[in-house]
Amino acid sequence: MDKLFHGIFKEKVILVTGHTGFKGSWLSLWLKELGARVIGYSLPPPTTPSLFETTKLNEHITSIIGNILDYEHLLSVFEKYQPEIVFHLAAQPLVRLSYEESLLTYETNVMGTINILESIKKCNSVRAGVIITSDKCYENKEWEYAYRENDPLGGYDPYSSSKACAEIVTAAYRNSFFNPEKHNEHKVSIASVRAGNVIGGGDWGLDRIVPDIIRAIGADKPVILRNPQAIRPWQYVLEPLSGYLWLASLMLKNAKKYSSAWNFGPEHQGHVPVQQLVEKIIARWKKGAWQPANNQIQPHEANYLSLDCTKSNNILQWYPVYNLDETMDETVRWYQGYYENNPDMYSFTMNHIFSYVEKAKKCDLVWTQEEQRR
Repeated sequence: MDKLFHGIFKEKVILVTGHTGFKGSWLSLWLKELGARVIGYSLPPPTTPSLFETTKLNEHITSIIGNILDYEHLLSVFEKYQPEIVFHLAAQPLVRLSYEESLLTYETNVMGTINILESIKKCNSVRAGVIITSDKCYENKEWEYAYRENDPLGGYDPYSSSKACAEIVTAAYRNSFFNPEKHNEHKVSIASVRAGNVIGGGDWGLDRIVPDIIRAIGADKPVILRNPQAIRPWQYVLEPLSGYLWLASLMLKNAKKYSSAWNFGPEHQGHVPVQQLVEKIIARWKKGAWQPANNQIQPHEANYLSLDCTKSNNILQWYPVYNLDETMDETVRWYQGYYENNPDMYSFTMNHIFSYVEKAKKCDLVWTQEEQRR
């Protein structure tokens, strides 16, 4: 496992913000298996249960509870542990909550990102920073055209616009302080990454479709769908993470080439309506039901969103591993294992990573290959 991504992460100090969240926990688990020394910085787990607590992740990495809005504390962690690579995932990640907590959303997603970039600027050990934003950072015109990295940024709701702001901030810091043309002077590479709708085992977030249907099944109630025909780019959680890891490994080798924005999303067949996704879960669980929400006024949410990943395909040679059915198989398998009270959820969860890597090797994906073959 530690030879994946050309063995770049072995014995390196990696800082992951948001490590107690869904994606952050998966990324921390994978980095640990790759031989990295993982330093996590985050608020306490945002849900109960959580993947972080279920896998007892705090026993396997250095876990620091802190707020990215606490700049002095954040900077002290950078100075103490001297990370070489930073993955910034900490965020307020929910669209509907952003209507209720708009100030917190902008503070966390914009000023939090600025605090990370300032810390990178002041910490001489950092060589690469990967800023995770969202596919919702684009100005969504509700058309079938898939958004590319150079399309206009925007956002109807506070969450989406806060992620667009984070992208603008990241680009400004890259141009001003980490310009790829002057890499010999500052030695830092900065990239931003935009992923589609991520699903997988261990997500217990509120107002997310997979946790919602899992909770509904557990309570013998139908899941309520606000917009069953809304189409999203669904992808397995390890898909974008493989992209983030591969990108970071390449940034260390060629900052000028890879310091930019990148999309990581599914193939076209992964763009399906919410209803279809829910029915796939119900079919696999052999239990459950859904019903549409009543007609009460709901906050605005986009009906259609699609990502164009041509840049990642062509330049990074990155491609998804699982199709949508495989994604749903793995997702349901994890939750069923959890509800069967598996005594070792750390190993059980790691086995999902091993299965994903084995499939990627069979596909001969570039990040699984020996370095000389590239």
